[in-house]
Amino acid sequence: MPVIIPDKLPAKDILSNENIFVIDHTKAIHQDIRPLRIAIVNIMPLKIATETHILRLLTNTPLQVEIQLIRTKSYASKNTSADHLEYFYKTFDEICDQKFDGLIITGAPVEHLDFEEVEYWNEIKSILDWSVHNVTSSLFICWAAQAGLYHFYDIPKYELQQKMFGNFYHTINNKRSAIARGFDDGFFAPHSRHTEVRSNDISKIHELEIVSESDEAGVYIVTSKDSKRIFITGHSEYDPDTLKNEYERDLAKGLQIDMPKNYFPDNDPGKKPMVSWRSHANLLFLNWLNYYVYQSTPFDIGNIN
Repeated sequence: MPVIIPDKLPAKDILSNENIFVIDHTKAIHQDIRPLRIAIVNIMPLKIATETHILRLLTNTPLQVEIQLIRTKSYASKNTSADHLEYFYKTFDEICDQKFDGLIITGAPVEHLDFEEVEYWNEIKSILDWSVHNVTSSLFICWAAQAGLYHFYDIPKYELQQKMFGNFYHTINNKRSAIARGFDDGFFAPHSRHTEVRSNDISKIHELEIVSESDEAGVYIVTSKDSKRIFITGHSEYDPDTLKNEYERDLAKGLQIDMPKNYFPDNDPGKKPMVSWRSHANLLFLNWLNYYVYQSTPFDIGNIN
């Protein structure tokens, strides 16, 4: 089944050219079926790229999904055109009286700041509070995962001496967790962050479970035991070249940046990266949509509470 995206969204042509099944909103409204409504709060700088990353993963399911892109009102993006944001996005104020089956909040390059110093922190807090009674299940990625753990459970983040940057090996702590169904015993997933959350802090919170960790990258998947919240500290949604582009960007800026680990064949940045996380990424999003959203959300979306 397809993911429903706004008419003329640039990601539609990209995904269609990859032979990925998408339909636009105009066609979808003539189908006699209730799609899952998924709100995506996109706070990444390159919004069109992030839209494509996430939509690519939401398509790999027999469920019909309708998305609503949401931008911050308190901070204007400098890397995406105002026309694109105006046409395809709504602010939280415009949708706060609605209910959604699922919510995704992306990462953001603001890890060097305390949460309270982030320009749009109050807006993010409002979205998090709103999600409690208006969303069946939420998926938080990278910085958003840290923000959600901090806001809901007072779990701090810690500065890393060196950026966690590369494609890292992970294992499963609880193979019976629905979010990990079908996962291999070990799998790879990308990380790109300067901060971390720690397992000893999370383990003190009875409502939370650490589902997956990495010896090198630390905590990866955390779930709330009521299935309302999934926290992902990495970037399983990344494209093959995303880490490469980040590496080259930082080099061009003259920043101190190590080569991403476990990424370039023979650690040669001249060679094409080998993708080893795509199957995990697809299964992660599929499990979330199926077990945490579709199987739990009421048919009458107004009954979400």
